[in-house]
Amino acid sequence: MFASCHCVPRGRRTMKMIHFRSSSIKSLSQEMKCTIRLLDDSEISCHIQRETKGQFLIDHICNYYSLLEKDYFGIRYVDPEKQRHWLEPNKSISKQMKSHPPYTMCFRVKFYPHEPLKIKEELTRYLLYLQIKRDIFHGRLLCSFSDAAYLGACIVQAELGDYDPDEHPENYISEFEIFPKQSQKLERKIVEIHKNELRGQTPPVAEFNLLLKAHTLETYGVDPHPCKDSTGTTTFLGFTAAGFVVFQGNKRIHLIKWPDVCKLKFEGKTFYVIGTQKEKKAMLAFHTSTPAACKHLWKCGVENQAFYKYAKSSQIKTVSSSKIFFKGSRFRYRWVPISVPMMGLGRGPPFLLEPCIVNQCTLACIPVLVLPFHSIYLLCSQGPSNSIVVSSQGGREDADP
Repeated sequence: MFASCHCVPRGRRTMKMIHFRSSSIKSLSQEMKCTIRLLDDSEISCHIQRETKGQFLIDHICNYYSLLEKDYFGIRYVDPEKQRHWLEPNKSISKQMKSHPPYTMCFRVKFYPHEPLKIKEELTRYLLYLQIKRDIFHGRLLCSFSDAAYLGACIVQAELGDYDPDEHPENYISEFEIFPKQSQKLERKIVEIHKNELRGQTPPVAEFNLLLKAHTLETYGVDPHPCKDSTGTTTFLGFTAAGFVVFQGNKRIHLIKWPDVCKLKFEGKTFYVIGTQKEKKAMLAFHTSTPAACKHLWKCGVENQAFYKYAKSSQIKTVSSSKIFFKGSRFRYRWVPISVPMMGLGRGPPFLLEPCIVNQCTLACIPVLVLPFHSIYLLCSQGPSNSIVVSSQGGREDADP
């Protein structure tokens, strides 16, 4: 990330190239090389078989980090048409990739925690810090001059520690590539804050203070999707923990909170958001450059809505069957309360739910572990699929240990 930083990294940040193989009885000649770039720009090299599913890569990276709070993260790749995708865990990797091996992917934050205070592990905070640092450098996290100076000073404090005139020459900030456009005025302000306000902060404290400031900004967690609105004006759409957002330039012009989003759908290159604004039902339409970009936008919206609105993060299962991801108008989330008798607390034997009919959508019998609640909810797809998600009553938790 930083071009000429000579500070010694902490032990927990030292990364080495490792190699692992997915288990298979097939010959090594059928293996394909896959490289995953991590948030600190180090890489993990691995070999996979043609039938290896995306979950294998996700699990191995999380095991490599000893990462417990896995739900915020995902693996992203870019197809030959420069369209970005999130790797789906339940599909084979080779069927998702539209290019020939070797494959290159990136481990990134997929769902940004709504409140950094609720993150339980220092490792999770550190990985989120690395993601925010990337967002700042690539211009995705927009902020005022004063906020930019504070964020930059937190990064310098985390990387270099306290200001020392013997070790830090006059232009030491210019060695850091923090922002896409870094003026001398901004660098002087960063130096001032680093010298006078952050002294004594350890790297984890400085990183945490950066997260506390970043999560208050309007573009925190926004992965911008370029579109045009009904008037032909260029806009950028995004999904955050708060809801669906629309930006024109640096100004946010729409925020529809998740409880007010009724439906997300797409047809061809047009993406629709149907929701409630000022107690009135409204439909917003946006036009993407390609049908693939529109489909990706819709999938991101559905996944974010499910993650932030409906269930515990550990129980979200992305409905990703190829039979579902056609025109978005036939797929949507719907809550169905079902009473289940208690069979004890904590872990217990599985039980079966009887088939039920929900608006002409049949749900197959599924095994479910007993949960310490008197009722559960089924989050189901209304349409031709039988895919469902089970979540406990009480809403989503931001982190699962």
